Amino acid sequence: MSSAARAFFVFGDSLVDNGNNNYLATTARADQPPYGIDTPNRRPTGRFSNGKNVPDIVSEYLGAEPTLPYLSPELQGEKLMVGANFASAGIGILNDTGIQFANIIRITKQMHYFEQYQQRLSSLVGPEKTQRLVNEALVLITLGGNDFVNNYYLVPYSVRSREFSLPDYVRYLISEYKKVLSRLYELGSRRVLVTGVGPLGCVPAELALRSTTGACDPELMRVPDLYNPQMIELLSQLNAELGSEVFVAVNAFKMHMDFISNPEAFGFVTSKVACCGQGPFNGIGLCTMLSNVCPNRDIYAFWDAFHPTERANRIIVSQFMTGSNEYMNPMNLSTILAMDART
Repeated sequence: MSSAARAFFVFGDSLVDNGNNNYLATTARADQPPYGIDTPNRRPTGRFSNGKNVPDIVSEYLGAEPTLPYLSPELQGEKLMVGANFASAGIGILNDTGIQFANIIRITKQMHYFEQYQQRLSSLVGPEKTQRLVNEALVLITLGGNDFVNNYYLVPYSVRSREFSLPDYVRYLISEYKKVLSRLYELGSRRVLVTGVGPLGCVPAELALRSTTGACDPELMRVPDLYNPQMIELLSQLNAELGSEVFVAVNAFKMHMDFISNPEAFGFVTSKVACCGQGPFNGIGLCTMLSNVCPNRDIYAFWDAFHPTERANRIIVSQFMTGSNEYMNPMNLSTILAMDART
């Protein structure tokens, strides 16, 4: 790996977790086959995928090796220079999201680990070098989906759904997210990709629960409609306050909807049925050794009830790189890398 490759830090949930939960006593983990079936040694890695997830593919574009999970004993010495992945399956913006999974690394704890990481790196290369590495790093944060599927909509009358109407809940989440993003900035992050929520009503898990025809669930589709515009507004507001394009909005909704609404155009046979699972749309329960598993993962958009296949992840990251303003706002990752290479 060239030492010139910039460091990469990842925060968030199972869409970007690359194995932290393997080190925790929790049910939210992907450490059993058939997870990882398309990795070189066909072994599960803790990623909720048949192969690589979004951060892995971003690392490829950065010309870097994949970041290690923060809890991995291998993350030391030289490896610290690559960055770290703090993400943990099941978490949300709110600390009460995912309580059913016990022991997961809530976002406040992920920030705490990021501070700890900086102290560890500092004792290795000194505070100035550490600060430069952190300021120049690329950061990806993926949060929010679980605040709906594993909190607000988890049971018919969840505590949060009794407390808030959906529009009020979204406003509350955005106000809490502002604190998280401001903290990231305080901790030195200067280039942060922030993903909006995807089409929650279209994932196989929700189709299995809420749809007989395979049409996306309209109630859950209210979520991205309400949440994403407010998130974009929040990022513009933060950038204006900071006088710099620190936060970049990633339109995960559109990136997913492209292949969900027209799977054939992307070479998928289905965007409704998960490759691994059971029940309607293979959307019920976890993906395990006992599940149905499709023989060819490349023709499925979804690997399990919630997570895209490696091939779908590659389509998503290609939009990170070269997508128009509709996908990446105010600019895509290729533009960011070109700009930052000049400065």
